[in-house]
Amino acid sequence: MSGRQTVQSRLGSLYREVAKFGAVGGAGVLVNLGVFNLVRHSTGLQTVRAGIIATAVSILFNYIGFRYFTYRDRDRSSRSKELGLFLGFSAVGLVIENGVLYVATYGFGWDSSLQSNIFKFAGIGVATLFRFWSYRTWVFKALPAREVAEQAESILASAEADTDSAPHSRTTQ
Repeated sequence: MSGRQTVQSRLGSLYREVAKFGAVGGAGVLVNLGVFNLVRHSTGLQTVRAGIIATAVSILFNYIGFRYFTYRDRDRSSRSKELGLFLGFSAVGLVIENGVLYVATYGFGWDSSLQSNIFKFAGIGVATLFRFWSYRTWVFKALPAREVAEQAESILASAEADTDSAPHSRTTQ
């Protein structure tokens, strides 16, 4: 593959990853804002507390989407480590996201329903940049090309061995 083809291939791969991340993230934003408004208006909790609950619910939703859709082809060898890293980086994102909401609500006194939703959304946007970088770099790491090739070869070898050792049926008349 030429250098230009390699660059085009990598850009295409990154584009697909960003699109899948965006699809899951977009659905997660809807979950986040929906839960935020539901909790805020039905329970009377303070704005930032409602934001934290909504973020926690969307973190769970997003993990499922990222693991089984966006990064389903990534290394799965250590799920407990992956989940721990995901939760750790998500906690940082939670602080970023709700920190923006906190500053708007308590720093500037912007606490109307519209203002809270605007700053909740802005916080999600800032935190998303951090989450995209951290998830792809540390949580859902790509398998090195050599390991992928070895896995493919072992799958093919075991498939060939299965077909070679399968009993051949003959019909006699």
